[in-house]
Amino acid sequence: MSEPKYDAILIVSFGGPERMDDVIPFLENITRGKNVPPERLAAVARRYEMFDGVSPVGDAMRWLLTAIISELDQAGIGLPVYWGNRYWYPMIDEAIEQMAEDGVTRALALLTSAYCSDASCGGYVDAIQAARSARGADAPVVDKIRPFYNHPGFIEAQVERVIQACEQLPESVQDEATLLFTAHSLPVDMAQRSGYREQVEEASRLVAERLDAADWSVAYQSRTGPPSQPWLEPDLATVIKDLATKDRPVILVPIGFVMEHMETAWDLDVEAAELCDQLDLPMVRALTVAGMPRFTRMVRELIEERLDPERERDVVGRHEPMPDECSRENCRRDE
Repeated sequence: MSEPKYDAILIVSFGGPERMDDVIPFLENITRGKNVPPERLAAVARRYEMFDGVSPVGDAMRWLLTAIISELDQAGIGLPVYWGNRYWYPMIDEAIEQMAEDGVTRALALLTSAYCSDASCGGYVDAIQAARSARGADAPVVDKIRPFYNHPGFIEAQVERVIQACEQLPESVQDEATLLFTAHSLPVDMAQRSGYREQVEEASRLVAERLDAADWSVAYQSRTGPPSQPWLEPDLATVIKDLATKDRPVILVPIGFVMEHMETAWDLDVEAAELCDQLDLPMVRALTVAGMPRFTRMVRELIEERLDPERERDVVGRHEPMPDECSRENCRRDE
Protein backbone atom coordinates (compact mmCIF):
# COMPACT_ATOMS: atom_id res chain seq x y z
CA MET A 1 0.00 0.00 0.00
CA SER A 2 1.29 3.47 -0.86
CA GLU A 3 1.95 6.06 1.82
CA PRO A 4 -1.44 7.38 3.00
CA LYS A 5 -2.32 10.87 1.80
CA TYR A 6 -4.62 11.34 4.80
CA ASP A 7 -3.62 11.92 8.39
CA ALA A 8 -7.04 11.71 10.09
CA ILE A 9 -10.58 10.40 9.78
CA LEU A 10 -13.62 12.58 10.52
CA ILE A 11 -16.97 10.95 11.33
CA VAL A 12 -19.83 13.35 10.63
CA SER A 13 -23.36 12.92 11.95
CA PHE A 14 -26.61 14.80 12.54
CA GLY A 15 -26.34 15.10 16.31
CA GLY A 16 -29.05 15.06 18.93
CA PRO A 17 -29.91 16.31 22.41
CA GLU A 18 -28.84 14.39 25.50
CA ARG A 19 -31.17 16.02 28.08
CA MET A 20 -34.41 18.01 28.02
CA ASP A 21 -32.60 21.34 28.38
CA ASP A 22 -30.84 20.60 25.07
CA VAL A 23 -33.97 19.96 23.04
CA ILE A 24 -35.14 23.47 22.12
CA PRO A 25 -31.60 24.77 21.39
CA PHE A 26 -31.03 21.69 19.23
CA LEU A 27 -34.27 22.24 17.31
CA GLU A 28 -33.38 25.92 16.89
CA ASN A 29 -30.08 24.87 15.32
CA ILE A 30 -31.92 22.70 12.79
CA THR A 31 -34.50 25.34 11.90
CA ARG A 32 -32.30 28.44 11.96
CA GLY A 33 -33.23 30.74 9.08
CA LYS A 34 -36.39 28.77 8.23
CA ASN A 35 -38.92 30.94 10.10
CA VAL A 36 -40.41 28.03 12.05
CA PRO A 37 -42.87 29.29 14.70
CA PRO A 38 -42.00 28.60 18.37
CA GLU A 39 -45.20 26.60 18.87
CA ARG A 40 -44.04 24.17 16.18
CA LEU A 41 -40.72 23.69 17.98
CA ALA A 42 -42.58 23.16 21.25
CA ALA A 43 -44.76 20.48 19.65
CA VAL A 44 -41.71 18.60 18.35
CA ALA A 45 -39.97 19.01 21.71
CA ARG A 46 -42.84 17.20 23.42
CA ARG A 47 -41.89 14.06 21.51
CA TYR A 48 -38.55 14.08 23.30
CA GLU A 49 -40.24 14.07 26.71
CA MET A 50 -41.01 10.37 26.31
CA PHE A 51 -37.23 9.81 26.05
CA ASP A 52 -36.22 12.28 28.80
CA GLY A 53 -34.79 14.53 26.11
CA VAL A 54 -32.22 11.98 24.98
CA SER A 55 -31.83 11.14 21.30
CA PRO A 56 -30.44 7.65 20.65
CA VAL A 57 -27.96 9.08 18.15
CA GLY A 58 -25.41 10.17 20.78
CA ASP A 59 -24.84 6.70 22.19
CA ALA A 60 -25.00 5.22 18.69
CA MET A 61 -22.24 7.55 17.53
CA ARG A 62 -20.06 6.83 20.56
CA TRP A 63 -20.39 3.11 19.92
CA LEU A 64 -19.61 3.54 16.22
CA LEU A 65 -16.61 5.74 16.95
CA THR A 66 -15.15 3.16 19.33
CA ALA A 67 -15.81 0.34 16.85
CA ILE A 68 -14.18 2.20 13.95
CA ILE A 69 -11.09 3.05 16.00
CA SER A 70 -10.74 -0.60 16.99
CA GLU A 71 -11.28 -1.80 13.41
CA LEU A 72 -8.65 0.59 12.04
CA ASP A 73 -6.16 -0.30 14.75
CA GLN A 74 -6.55 -4.02 14.03
CA ALA A 75 -5.97 -3.33 10.32
CA GLY A 76 -2.82 -1.34 11.06
CA ILE A 77 -4.33 1.96 9.92
CA GLY A 78 -2.98 4.29 12.56
CA LEU A 79 -5.07 7.37 11.82
CA PRO A 80 -6.75 9.40 14.58
CA VAL A 81 -10.54 9.55 14.39
CA TYR A 82 -12.51 12.74 15.11
CA TRP A 83 -16.24 13.29 15.50
CA GLY A 84 -18.30 16.31 14.48
CA ASN A 85 -22.07 16.83 14.30
CA ARG A 86 -24.01 19.22 12.15
CA TYR A 87 -26.60 20.28 14.74
CA TRP A 88 -25.39 19.39 18.24
CA TYR A 89 -22.22 18.94 20.24
CA PRO A 90 -19.58 17.98 19.39
CA MET A 91 -20.10 20.26 16.39
CA ILE A 92 -18.31 20.06 13.06
CA ASP A 93 -16.55 23.37 13.66
CA GLU A 94 -15.20 22.04 16.97
CA ALA A 95 -13.80 18.98 15.19
CA ILE A 96 -12.15 21.14 12.50
CA GLU A 97 -10.64 23.39 15.19
CA GLN A 98 -9.27 20.38 17.09
CA MET A 99 -7.83 18.80 13.95
CA ALA A 100 -6.08 22.06 13.07
CA GLU A 101 -4.69 22.35 16.60
CA ASP A 102 -3.43 18.77 16.33
CA GLY A 103 -1.65 19.51 13.06
CA VAL A 104 -3.94 17.51 10.79
CA THR A 105 -3.54 18.63 7.18
CA ARG A 106 -5.89 16.34 5.24
CA ALA A 107 -8.79 14.28 6.60
CA LEU A 108 -11.19 11.76 5.11
CA ALA A 109 -14.81 12.22 6.20
CA LEU A 110 -17.44 9.52 6.61
CA LEU A 111 -20.95 10.99 6.45
CA THR A 112 -23.35 8.75 8.34
CA SER A 113 -25.77 8.40 5.44
CA ALA A 114 -25.64 5.80 2.69
CA TYR A 115 -27.25 8.04 0.06
CA CYS A 116 -26.59 11.12 -2.04
CA SER A 117 -28.86 14.14 -1.58
CA ASP A 118 -28.65 17.66 -0.24
CA ALA A 119 -30.13 16.52 3.07
CA SER A 120 -27.81 13.54 3.49
CA CYS A 121 -24.66 14.81 1.80
CA GLY A 122 -24.56 18.32 0.34
CA GLY A 123 -25.55 20.14 3.50
CA TYR A 124 -22.87 18.33 5.49
CA VAL A 125 -20.22 19.14 2.91
CA ASP A 126 -21.26 22.80 3.09
CA ALA A 127 -21.06 22.72 6.90
CA ILE A 128 -17.54 21.28 6.73
CA GLN A 129 -16.50 23.97 4.25
CA ALA A 130 -17.97 26.71 6.45
CA ALA A 131 -16.05 25.38 9.45
CA ARG A 132 -12.84 25.29 7.41
CA SER A 133 -13.35 28.86 6.25
CA ALA A 134 -13.97 30.00 9.81
CA ARG A 135 -10.74 28.35 10.98
CA GLY A 136 -8.65 29.94 8.26
CA ALA A 137 -5.51 29.02 6.37
CA ASP A 138 -4.40 26.14 8.59
CA ALA A 139 -7.74 24.30 8.43
CA PRO A 140 -7.31 20.73 7.18
CA VAL A 141 -8.54 19.77 3.74
CA VAL A 142 -11.48 17.38 4.14
CA ASP A 143 -12.42 14.87 1.44
CA LYS A 144 -15.59 12.78 1.55
CA ILE A 145 -16.04 9.02 1.42
CA ARG A 146 -18.45 7.99 -1.34
CA PRO A 147 -22.11 7.16 -0.61
CA PHE A 148 -22.29 3.45 0.15
CA TYR A 149 -25.89 2.33 -0.40
CA ASN A 150 -24.71 -0.33 -2.88
CA HIS A 151 -21.58 -1.43 -1.04
CA PRO A 152 -21.78 -5.14 -0.15
CA GLY A 153 -21.04 -4.38 3.50
CA PHE A 154 -24.08 -2.13 3.81
CA ILE A 155 -26.35 -4.68 2.14
CA GLU A 156 -25.01 -7.61 4.15
CA ALA A 157 -25.44 -5.72 7.44
CA GLN A 158 -29.02 -4.88 6.46
CA VAL A 159 -29.71 -8.53 5.68
CA GLU A 160 -28.43 -9.57 9.11
CA ARG A 161 -30.68 -7.01 10.79
CA VAL A 162 -33.74 -8.24 8.90
CA ILE A 163 -32.99 -11.83 9.87
CA GLN A 164 -32.68 -10.79 13.52
CA ALA A 165 -36.03 -9.00 13.31
CA CYS A 166 -37.74 -11.91 11.56
CA GLU A 167 -36.70 -14.22 14.38
CA GLN A 168 -38.91 -12.16 16.71
CA LEU A 169 -41.99 -13.37 14.83
CA PRO A 170 -43.61 -16.75 15.53
CA GLU A 171 -41.83 -19.36 13.43
CA SER A 172 -45.10 -20.32 11.76
CA VAL A 173 -45.46 -16.88 10.09
CA GLN A 174 -41.85 -15.91 9.42
CA ASP A 175 -42.05 -17.01 5.78
CA GLU A 176 -45.19 -14.91 5.28
CA ALA A 177 -43.73 -11.60 6.44
CA THR A 178 -43.75 -8.56 4.17
CA LEU A 179 -40.62 -6.41 4.15
CA LEU A 180 -41.46 -2.71 4.39
CA PHE A 181 -38.35 -0.63 3.75
CA THR A 182 -38.53 2.91 5.01
CA ALA A 183 -36.44 6.01 4.37
CA HIS A 184 -36.68 9.71 5.16
CA SER A 185 -38.91 11.53 2.71
CA LEU A 186 -37.42 14.45 0.78
CA PRO A 187 -38.85 17.17 -1.46
CA VAL A 188 -39.42 15.61 -4.87
CA ASP A 189 -37.18 18.08 -6.71
CA MET A 190 -34.28 17.41 -4.33
CA ALA A 191 -34.74 13.65 -4.66
CA GLN A 192 -34.87 13.83 -8.46
CA ARG A 193 -31.68 15.90 -8.61
CA SER A 194 -29.70 13.45 -6.57
CA GLY A 195 -31.20 10.12 -7.61
CA TYR A 196 -32.11 9.51 -3.96
CA ARG A 197 -35.27 7.50 -4.66
CA GLU A 198 -33.43 5.25 -7.11
CA GLN A 199 -30.67 4.66 -4.57
CA VAL A 200 -33.10 3.76 -1.78
CA GLU A 201 -35.06 1.43 -4.05
CA GLU A 202 -31.89 -0.25 -5.31
CA ALA A 203 -30.64 -0.90 -1.78
CA SER A 204 -34.05 -2.27 -0.81
CA ARG A 205 -34.13 -4.52 -3.86
CA LEU A 206 -30.68 -5.89 -3.08
CA VAL A 207 -31.64 -6.76 0.50
CA ALA A 208 -34.94 -8.35 -0.55
CA GLU A 209 -33.18 -10.33 -3.27
CA ARG A 210 -30.62 -11.76 -0.84
CA LEU A 211 -33.43 -12.81 1.47
CA ASP A 212 -35.48 -14.33 -1.39
CA ALA A 213 -38.30 -12.02 -0.34
CA ALA A 214 -40.90 -11.66 -3.08
CA ASP A 215 -43.21 -9.42 -1.04
CA TRP A 216 -41.56 -6.08 -0.27
CA SER A 217 -42.18 -2.38 -0.73
CA VAL A 218 -40.66 1.02 0.04
CA ALA A 219 -42.31 3.84 2.01
CA TYR A 220 -41.15 7.29 3.09
CA GLN A 221 -41.43 8.79 6.56
CA SER A 222 -40.68 11.87 8.68
CA ARG A 223 -41.95 14.41 6.16
CA THR A 224 -41.64 18.07 7.13
CA GLY A 225 -42.28 21.31 5.25
CA PRO A 226 -45.41 22.97 3.87
CA PRO A 227 -48.21 20.78 2.44
CA SER A 228 -47.95 22.68 -0.84
CA GLN A 229 -44.47 21.26 -1.51
CA PRO A 230 -44.44 17.77 -3.11
CA TRP A 231 -42.49 15.20 -1.08
CA LEU A 232 -41.61 11.61 -1.83
CA GLU A 233 -44.45 9.12 -1.44
CA PRO A 234 -45.95 6.70 -0.57
CA ASP A 235 -46.17 7.77 3.04
CA LEU A 236 -45.37 5.12 5.64
CA ALA A 237 -48.77 5.30 7.35
CA THR A 238 -50.57 4.88 4.03
CA VAL A 239 -48.57 1.76 3.17
CA ILE A 240 -49.10 0.27 6.63
CA LYS A 241 -52.88 0.71 6.26
CA ASP A 242 -52.77 -1.01 2.89
CA LEU A 243 -50.68 -3.90 4.22
CA ALA A 244 -53.12 -4.41 7.11
CA THR A 245 -55.70 -5.68 4.59
CA LYS A 246 -53.41 -8.52 3.48
CA ASP A 247 -53.33 -10.38 6.82
CA ARG A 248 -49.55 -10.84 6.80
CA PRO A 249 -46.99 -9.73 9.40
CA VAL A 250 -44.69 -6.83 8.53
CA ILE A 251 -40.99 -6.29 9.14
CA LEU A 252 -40.13 -2.59 9.17
CA VAL A 253 -36.63 -2.05 7.77
CA PRO A 254 -35.24 1.49 8.26
CA ILE A 255 -32.90 1.19 5.29
CA GLY A 256 -32.70 4.96 4.94
CA PHE A 257 -31.01 5.32 8.35
CA VAL A 258 -27.55 4.21 9.40
CA MET A 259 -28.11 4.60 13.13
CA GLU A 260 -30.86 4.98 15.69
CA HIS A 261 -32.20 8.49 16.32
CA MET A 262 -35.56 10.20 16.76
CA GLU A 263 -36.78 9.31 13.28
CA THR A 264 -36.57 5.66 14.29
CA ALA A 265 -37.42 6.05 17.98
CA TRP A 266 -40.50 8.23 17.47
CA ASP A 267 -41.70 7.74 13.90
CA LEU A 268 -41.24 3.97 13.88
CA ASP A 269 -41.23 2.71 17.48
CA VAL A 270 -44.04 5.01 18.62
CA GLU A 271 -46.20 6.26 15.74
CA ALA A 272 -45.87 3.32 13.34
CA ALA A 273 -46.10 0.80 16.18
CA GLU A 274 -49.28 2.43 17.52
CA LEU A 275 -50.84 2.40 14.06
CA CYS A 276 -50.03 -1.28 13.61
CA ASP A 277 -51.59 -2.03 17.00
CA GLN A 278 -54.75 -0.16 16.01
CA LEU A 279 -54.94 -2.17 12.79
CA ASP A 280 -54.11 -5.50 14.49
CA LEU A 281 -51.16 -5.79 12.13
CA PRO A 282 -48.29 -7.90 13.55
CA MET A 283 -45.09 -5.87 13.14
CA VAL A 284 -41.46 -6.11 14.16
CA ARG A 285 -38.79 -3.53 13.45
CA ALA A 286 -35.26 -4.22 12.25
CA LEU A 287 -32.56 -2.22 13.99
CA THR A 288 -30.27 0.09 12.06
CA VAL A 289 -26.92 -1.20 10.86
CA ALA A 290 -24.37 0.97 12.67
CA GLY A 291 -24.10 -1.58 15.49
CA MET A 292 -23.19 -4.43 13.13
CA PRO A 293 -19.57 -5.64 12.77
CA ARG A 294 -20.10 -5.93 9.00
CA PHE A 295 -20.92 -2.23 8.84
CA THR A 296 -17.78 -1.30 10.76
CA ARG A 297 -15.73 -3.48 8.45
CA MET A 298 -17.31 -1.71 5.49
CA VAL A 299 -16.15 1.65 6.90
CA ARG A 300 -12.62 0.30 7.08
CA GLU A 301 -12.87 -0.98 3.49
CA LEU A 302 -14.09 2.42 2.27
CA ILE A 303 -11.14 4.07 4.00
CA GLU A 304 -8.71 1.55 2.53
CA GLU A 305 -9.94 2.20 -1.01
CA ARG A 306 -9.05 5.87 -0.58
CA LEU A 307 -5.66 5.12 0.94
CA ASP A 308 -4.83 2.83 -1.98
CA PRO A 309 -5.85 4.19 -5.41
CA GLU A 310 -5.25 0.75 -6.94
CA ARG A 311 -7.81 -0.95 -4.72
CA GLU A 312 -10.95 -2.12 -6.52
CA ARG A 313 -14.14 -0.43 -5.37
CA ASP A 314 -16.63 -2.95 -4.04
CA VAL A 315 -20.17 -2.65 -5.31
CA VAL A 316 -23.20 -4.87 -5.84
CA GLY A 317 -26.31 -4.55 -7.96
CA ARG A 318 -27.19 -2.59 -11.05
CA HIS A 319 -25.51 0.71 -10.22
CA GLU A 320 -21.87 1.74 -10.47
CA PRO A 321 -19.96 2.85 -7.35
CA MET A 322 -20.85 6.42 -6.42
CA PRO A 323 -18.17 9.05 -7.04
CA ASP A 324 -16.16 10.37 -4.12
CA GLU A 325 -17.56 13.86 -4.61
CA CYS A 326 -21.21 14.39 -5.52
CA SER A 327 -21.72 16.97 -8.25
CA ARG A 328 -23.21 20.29 -7.22
CA GLU A 329 -25.97 19.71 -9.76
CA ASN A 330 -27.02 16.50 -8.00
CA CYS A 331 -26.32 17.42 -4.41
CA ARG A 332 -26.65 21.10 -3.67
CA ARG A 333 -28.34 23.34 -1.15
CA ASP A 334 -31.18 25.49 -2.37
CA GLU A 335 -29.86 29.00 -2.79
